[in-house]
Amino acid sequence: MIRDWVELNMTPGIGPRAAAKLLERFGSAEAVYSATRTELEQLRLAPEAIDSIIARALRSTADAEIAAVRKLGGDILLLDDGVYPSSLREIYDPPIVLYVKGAWAECLDQPCIGVVGSRKCSTYGQNAALMLARDLAERGLTVVSGFARGIDAAAHRGALEAGGRTVAVLGTGIDEVYPRDHKKLAEEILASGGALVSQFPLGTPPVSENFPYRNRIISGLSLGIVVVEAAENSGSLITARLAIEQNREVFAVPGNITSRNSFGTNYLIKGAGAKLVQQWQDIAAEMPPQLAARLLPPTFTETSAQPSLADRLALAPEGLSQSETSVFRWLSHDNPAHVDWLIEKSKLTISDLTAALLALEMRKLVRALPGRCFVRKI
Repeated sequence: MIRDWVELNMTPGIGPRAAAKLLERFGSAEAVYSATRTELEQLRLAPEAIDSIIARALRSTADAEIAAVRKLGGDILLLDDGVYPSSLREIYDPPIVLYVKGAWAECLDQPCIGVVGSRKCSTYGQNAALMLARDLAERGLTVVSGFARGIDAAAHRGALEAGGRTVAVLGTGIDEVYPRDHKKLAEEILASGGALVSQFPLGTPPVSENFPYRNRIISGLSLGIVVVEAAENSGSLITARLAIEQNREVFAVPGNITSRNSFGTNYLIKGAGAKLVQQWQDIAAEMPPQLAARLLPPTFTETSAQPSLADRLALAPEGLSQSETSVFRWLSHDNPAHVDWLIEKSKLTISDLTAALLALEMRKLVRALPGRCFVRKI
């Protein structure tokens, strides 16, 4: 019964590894609750876990949990379900229960790519995550990330901009929005056909020990992990290590060698065999052959070759006024430009500059940053 699985997942002292031992020994959650105390003690479980299992202490709590998930519009997937994600079932210690909300079946039926990185990211990292996620989602891949600030949020938003699907793997219950200021992002993910996924019961707060568990789900659901920015002790490096252990592809976006946030990605490329990523094709080329053939365009000859990424980013869009073109050409994607600097370089008055920036923002060509700074929008 679903109640037995939910109850086991909620039992204190029963994490994924203890649950794996129980299922290996008894075969199912139902059978665990028919075990004797002696049989449970032989597995060296925590005493409080054994007491809870023997007493069926959480039976009514599990019933209430199931009802609450259904009221929330969510679903509960069990490890022995046919609908449980097959890629996640293959990892060493998969969660025995997944709480999901949204169009999870459609999202997880498609090939998935994880995009992760630093919470305190640079403009460069944010742009790289958004661009890669958007380009991958445009081609039918589901973008999976951890719903954190910084790179994770940029990855989700890139997929949304493409009209594609994205899955947010949470370190809380699916009824909790963390960070709080991501409430609108969660709504947009669900409204666009995306999904929220968690192994944690409803009401679980964002405690630090939850996030490594979340990270292994991100990599477990994905064919590969793209690390965009990561400091030396970043949780994204944990995700990359888990991906390697799970036999997933690992990709990394190279960064400035003087930046702390580039230490992890540059190390992955230099010392851990991660594939260097500059554009989405670098990721597609490492996918399984049939998927790569579907994603990648035919090889172009020299006479029919498309403009390079750098050339395309450098072009000024058509239909701009002279002042808008002048301002646009002084802006870059990665280095924020202050208003005072733009006045000096463009030779425009403050009123003309303000009008030009507003027009560029309305065309979604530039993005305003805190401190009266601006960058091009990728």
